[in-house]
Amino acid sequence: MLGFIFSPDRRWEAPATNLRLLMTKAYPTEQYARIWFSLGTLLVLAGLSLAAWRAAPRTTYRKLAGKFTGYGAAVIVVGLLAPFSAGATLAYLAVGAVPLVGGLMTLRLLDNHDERDMSTLLVSVLVVAAGLVVLWTVPLGQHTFVKGTAYARPGTVALTTKLPLSVMLGVMVAAFYVGSFVRERFKSLKAALALLWLLSPFILTMIVLRDPAFDSAHLISTDIPIGLAFGIGGGLLLWLLTSAKAGEAGRAVSVLLLVAALASFLTPMRMVVRIDALMLAALALGAATFAGSLESRLRYIGGWIGVLAIVNWIITATNTPSTVFGMPTGTFFGGGLTLTLMLTSFTVIFAFPIGILMALARTSKMPIFRVMSTAYIEAIRGIPLITVFMFFAIMLPLLLPDGMSVAQVPSIVIGYTLFSAAYLAENVRGGLQSVNRGQHEAAEALGMSTAQKTLLITLPQALRVSIPPLVGQAIGTFKESSLVLIVGLFDLLFIARNVIPNTSDFLGTSRENLLVASVIYWIGSYSMSKASQRVERKVGLGER
Repeated sequence: MLGFIFSPDRRWEAPATNLRLLMTKAYPTEQYARIWFSLGTLLVLAGLSLAAWRAAPRTTYRKLAGKFTGYGAAVIVVGLLAPFSAGATLAYLAVGAVPLVGGLMTLRLLDNHDERDMSTLLVSVLVVAAGLVVLWTVPLGQHTFVKGTAYARPGTVALTTKLPLSVMLGVMVAAFYVGSFVRERFKSLKAALALLWLLSPFILTMIVLRDPAFDSAHLISTDIPIGLAFGIGGGLLLWLLTSAKAGEAGRAVSVLLLVAALASFLTPMRMVVRIDALMLAALALGAATFAGSLESRLRYIGGWIGVLAIVNWIITATNTPSTVFGMPTGTFFGGGLTLTLMLTSFTVIFAFPIGILMALARTSKMPIFRVMSTAYIEAIRGIPLITVFMFFAIMLPLLLPDGMSVAQVPSIVIGYTLFSAAYLAENVRGGLQSVNRGQHEAAEALGMSTAQKTLLITLPQALRVSIPPLVGQAIGTFKESSLVLIVGLFDLLFIARNVIPNTSDFLGTSRENLLVASVIYWIGSYSMSKASQRVERKVGLGER
């Protein structure tokens, strides 16, 4: 592998020159600030979350010194084994000797029982800062690809790359300190961050990156009245259904509302009306569970209004023409790693609740729900993912009624969601079956309803046990999104395998590009795996 990577025959200028293509495909350069803004937003949320959950672990000086010793030894081994010139070998040996000798001296000075420690987050920030110093000072060269021609110039990395990256690091560090300051003063910080993380893929994709050109006249005449009608009417309905007097009549009204919402998909109607009606029906069905005090009823209605406003805003933005220019007609604005992350995040967000519902249905005592969920899960699990992608990309648009259409990327997300939900359902079902029968009996002895027992007792314990397989499924979703190249979407793998090697300046560079893509996939998968391990330790999984 070292011989392959450091061979003089390798053309690493291919991925270096086309790095922007690998990340975002052909997103317009004039609007590239939107990409940096989206990345900065995610880093702000990450910094606030690290502070709110106190998720920055600490490590002892001895462990840190041991890691630096290992890193230095690894660099020395690379210098000895790779096909370098004598000068390059000596340079690698010198660079590796610094952390190796420093780590060994630190280990010698520290006592075996020395428990002094420091934050691993600080270490990570210092390492990233050192990398940025290299970008600013070391002449790595500038690689650009303009109008079909590759250019390589001496000097440090381009200012348009190193300056935004430096700002991103500063933004994340500042967000961490802000979160540390407000976490004790803002009691709902964790809930707010969880909601922002959930909404961020939709807002960043449909609002920031797509930049819809809203029509104020249409908003005033159509979208706002629809939102107000559902907000006010739905709020009044939920107020009545959360009353203790609603009883069986309330449940009957909720079922009729659900039937009407499902029937609306068979009639010509605005999509926003269909979705709003379906959401209102879902909340109406759960109204009895949250009935009780005045405060809980008002909180439930406030949640409905908040969800309605956010969903309607996203739907309106999706149906509005984009101002992102420079893209071919009918082409999705995202591509490369951006498209891979979009598909993964949307699929996981939508598949998770569907999978939970399917798992609950399969373990239900009601035969109709159990049979329907079992048939769905077994049917989906018996179909290859490539077949699902081809059906939803090619056949689904042909099966839709007149006047209804769906773009290629949303149709792929729908198919991928239904596919992943079946596997998630089995993961959650395993967790549900691990809950002790005594937990069910205790909940029933307290007079809890079936919905309360499921939401407050059974499901939290089942999800805790299901963390490892759920994260494994998320990692699989991230990697298997590369199969969308079958239907012609320009994801990370498609660009690395088919686009860059077929340009005139980089013919025959597929291996270099594929290795870079493999490293990106590994970084994403490893990060999710390590995050899962931290969550497992935090909840005591496997310990109690």
